[in-house]
Amino acid sequence: MADSGLPQEMIDSAAYRRGRMELFDSLDPAHTALIVIDMQKAWLSPGAPFETPAARPLVAPINRLAGALRAHGGLVVWIQHTTAPPGQPGYWALYFDNFIKAEDRAAATLALVAGAPMHALADGLDVQDGDLVLPKHRFSAFVRNPHDLEAMLRARGIDTLIVTGVATNVCVESTVREAMMLDFRVFMPHDAVAAPKPEAHLAGLRNVMQSFADVRPTDQVAALIEE
Repeated sequence: MADSGLPQEMIDSAAYRRGRMELFDSLDPAHTALIVIDMQKAWLSPGAPFETPAARPLVAPINRLAGALRAHGGLVVWIQHTTAPPGQPGYWALYFDNFIKAEDRAAATLALVAGAPMHALADGLDVQDGDLVLPKHRFSAFVRNPHDLEAMLRARGIDTLIVTGVATNVCVESTVREAMMLDFRVFMPHDAVAAPKPEAHLAGLRNVMQSFADVRPTDQVAALIEE
């Protein structure tokens, strides 16, 4: 894969079984959806509970993919991680009560309640009429959520997904794995996803590249859309 921007050893590790890095030679934009995961102020704002500075530069490549896909008849879906306050239905106690330390838990959970300032999509994202904006209650956009994303996509004739957002190794990776196992063709532009730590980002890419998605730069995915 020329000019992939990825370490050669990661490419070699992913490609050894199938003989090449790229999985798909083309995509049909009219049957493709861009899935944007958790690009909310709770991740992108300075001092936010889940602050991920590496996610801030993703706004431009995500907007580029969204614009290209809309122009060619595709769908854009903005996913917002959402929870209820502690003790109420819709609160994910197993995660928040065990994986977030007690002194940070209240701020983290309340930031993700629908209508809270931090729950909003980050400034600068090009959200347009006709896009879908959906809540997500678990890491994967396909699991135990208040809507059936798979059915919504199938009803629109979608068979290919471009998954972007944050975090590479958590919600993005979870969504990509589920999507591939539901028989969607999946692209994950590696410069349109981010994680709090570089090693976590690379770990997520390494896992996804093995068996779940076509991982390449945004420029190359955009070129497939615009062919």
